[in-house]
Amino acid sequence: MQKLETLTARVVALPNENIDTDQIIPARYLKAIDKAGMGDHLFADWRYDAAGKPKPDFVLNQPRARGAQILLAGDNFACGSSREHAVWALGGFGFRAIISTSIADIFRNNALKNGLLPIVVDKATHRDLFDLVAEIPQVELKIDVAAQTLTLPDGRAVPFALDAFSKTCLLEGVDELGYLMARDDAIETYERNPQHETRVA
Repeated sequence: MQKLETLTARVVALPNENIDTDQIIPARYLKAIDKAGMGDHLFADWRYDAAGKPKPDFVLNQPRARGAQILLAGDNFACGSSREHAVWALGGFGFRAIISTSIADIFRNNALKNGLLPIVVDKATHRDLFDLVAEIPQVELKIDVAAQTLTLPDGRAVPFALDAFSKTCLLEGVDELGYLMARDDAIETYERNPQHETRVA
């Protein structure tokens, strides 16, 4: 998993509310067990017409979306069924962070396990961000994982919540298994300590 310490990146705004995981990655792509190429299917039913050609009016098909790493989404993002493929598709497209006023818990957990940072902001900040992107389509935001802040171009730093374990994994660039493996020596030392042996009465 790629480290995420700080990120200064452009934003794609998708104001639709209640975007569910089936819209993020349609069910017909769930047979895949590999992340490779999953980004091509992100929002497939919105991005492509019946012939498979990109729809020019959809934001992800527009030049300003190329290289953007932050998705600014409407309220209640990634609701619906649990599917890790939704996170794979977003990451495969190039997104490293999602901003919304509400992000589904299951998706949030899957995102953090795959190095995708879900950021929840208040409604006023959310509106300001959409206004900002509308005014300056190429605007960049800065994310600092250690400080847990989202910084706007005017210097305003907006704090966001992030649990300590997920923060550590993002900063170190490891998933749960990688976190444990990196601490293998400490675990072995703990297990060899006689004080930690299980005693049977």
